[in-house]
Amino acid sequence: MKVLLLKDAKEDDCGQDPYIRELGLYGLEATLIPVLSFEFLSLPSFSEKLSHPEDYGGLIFTSPRAVEAAQLCLEKNNKTEVWERSLKEKWNAKSVYVVGNATASLVSKIGLDTEGETCGNAEKLAEYICSRESSALPLLFPCGNLKREILPKALKDKGIAMKSVTVYQTIPHPGIQGNLNSYYSQQGVPASITFFSPSGLTYSLKHIQELSGDNIDQIKFAAIGPTTAHALAAQGLPVSCTAESPTPQALATGIRKALQPHGCC
Repeated sequence: MKVLLLKDAKEDDCGQDPYIRELGLYGLEATLIPVLSFEFLSLPSFSEKLSHPEDYGGLIFTSPRAVEAAQLCLEKNNKTEVWERSLKEKWNAKSVYVVGNATASLVSKIGLDTEGETCGNAEKLAEYICSRESSALPLLFPCGNLKREILPKALKDKGIAMKSVTVYQTIPHPGIQGNLNSYYSQQGVPASITFFSPSGLTYSLKHIQELSGDNIDQIKFAAIGPTTAHALAAQGLPVSCTAESPTPQALATGIRKALQPHGCC
């Protein structure tokens, strides 16, 4: 059974995208099509902030892209040496909060210890931070231009200071239409389509509706989390599956249930 995942490929240590591998364990043939591209912004400003951990109570990373921005700052400004010599240790003396295992893995690669990765989404991470944070200094939050206000508002309501810096913007992937056309012409209508963000849904839905035609009703739509599920519902699409956590294992389990006769998750 063929399933379509609207995300870019990320090879793990085994040289395979973990979503493709997990779905394959259930006999599902997954194809990845990227729907988002990213442009990095304000890196000099972010780099300057990373150079002064004494000004902040800790860091918050809610997306892999924000971590990539930090990596670019270290590489572009020849900060790798000073990072290894002193900055990394100073940031590790503070809290580094993250959402999701993928983000946590990238953060660990630049040498930082993480907490909160099991929270799964921004709402739960906000609760976690509020239950632990006592520093009077602001938390540094590198984010994208489409960030939701749930996390900032929750921290503000609890009197926890935060400094946001927009380090990337989300744009449509230039190959969306061509890649979807090729997929449908070669594979036909998929049994399931998974969306990984509201913006990914926005950029791809029109093409999917046109290509699927009357067969769109047979597609089981899945979401990587509640925010994306709400965006699907707002478009009038039935949500057959919302992953219990943003992991390959949870998504594969959910899609398998949704594709079973009378299945739901």
